[in-house]
Amino acid sequence: MNSGIPAMWMRGGTSKALYFRCEDLPDDICSRDQLLLKIMGSPDKRQIDGVGGSNPLTSKVAIISCSEDSEADIDYLFLQVAVDKAEVNDSQGCGNVLAGVGPFAIERGLVSADAPETTTRIRMCNTGEIAEVIISTPGGKVTYDGDETIDGVPGTSAAIQIFFSNLAGSNCGSLLPTGNVTDIFDGLECTLIDNGMPCVIIKASDFGISGQESRHQLELNAEVKSAIESIRLKAGSLMELGDVTKKSVPKMTLVSEPLNGGLLNTRSFIPHRVHASIGVFAAITVGSACVIPNTVAASLAPLPDRGIYKIEHPSGFIKVRLELDDNGVIARTGIIRTARKLMDGAVYS
Repeated sequence: MNSGIPAMWMRGGTSKALYFRCEDLPDDICSRDQLLLKIMGSPDKRQIDGVGGSNPLTSKVAIISCSEDSEADIDYLFLQVAVDKAEVNDSQGCGNVLAGVGPFAIERGLVSADAPETTTRIRMCNTGEIAEVIISTPGGKVTYDGDETIDGVPGTSAAIQIFFSNLAGSNCGSLLPTGNVTDIFDGLECTLIDNGMPCVIIKASDFGISGQESRHQLELNAEVKSAIESIRLKAGSLMELGDVTKKSVPKMTLVSEPLNGGLLNTRSFIPHRVHASIGVFAAITVGSACVIPNTVAASLAPLPDRGIYKIEHPSGFIKVRLELDDNGVIARTGIIRTARKLMDGAVYS
C-alpha cells in the first residue's frame, strides 16, 4: 500500500471535489492524470473503486499553489475527471469548486487569515482570470457555519462572496465568439456566448419541450439529446474551441420562461448529463446574455430594476450580480456561494 496523498474533500457550492496542494501531485501531467483517475475510480460509471460519486458534479479536482502572479495570492487549477471514461479535462473552470479554494488555502497555510474576513485573490489557471473571494474568518480562522442558503444544498453555511472582472471571452477570446447575437444551427436559433463559460443558449420550445422537464426526463429523451449534441459539435469550432467531441465545453443551456419570479428558467447539459442546478460561470454567462439585446435569452427575460439576476434551475435558483458601465457593457460580476470541509486526510491510489 502506498503512503497516501494529502487531500481535503470539500463541498464547493453545489459540487464536491478533492482539493490538493500542487506539490503533493506528480509534475508530469500524464502521471498526474492517471493518478487522479485511479483515485476517483474512473473509468467506471459507479466509480466503486474510488472516491468519485458517479456523477460529474462529484468527480472534480482542485489543485492549489501559491501564485507567482503579482495580481494573485493563489493559483487554482480545476480538473474535471470523467466518470465512465479515462479522461481528465482542464478546458474549463468551475466556479462552484472555486468557493472552496480560499478556505482550503487558509487551512493549509498558503494564505494568512485576517479577522473577521479574509480577501483572497485567486488566479483561475484554466482561463487566466482572477477572482476576488471574501471568506468569513472570525478570530483569524475559517468558519463554515453561517446563515447563507443556496438552492441545491440543504441547510445553511457561511457566505463566500466571489467577484470577477474581465471574464468576457476568457475561453473563446470574445464575449460573442462569432460576432453575432444569434447563429443558426440545424435550423434552430442559438446564442453562442462566453462570459466565464462557453455556452450555447437555445429555447427549449425549439426542441418541442417545455423546459420544465426533470433531469431524469431529459436524460431519457434520446432524440433531444442527439439534436443538442449535433449543435454542440458544430458550435464548438466556431467558438474557437476546436474539436469538442471529447471536451466538456461548450455547455448547452435550454431556456424557457421563468416559473418562480426569476429572469428565466434553465436546463444545462454538461455536456451530456443534465446539471442538478447550473454552474456558476454558466449562470453568469446566461445572465449576461439576458442583458444583450436580441439574444435568445433576452427575448424571454424580464430584466429587474437592480443588478441582481435570479437564474432558475432544477433545484431552485442562483443569484448573479451583473454591474454595467455607462455604456451598458458588463464591467463586473459577482455571486454568493458556500463551502464546507467534509474530510481532511490522505487519499490512496
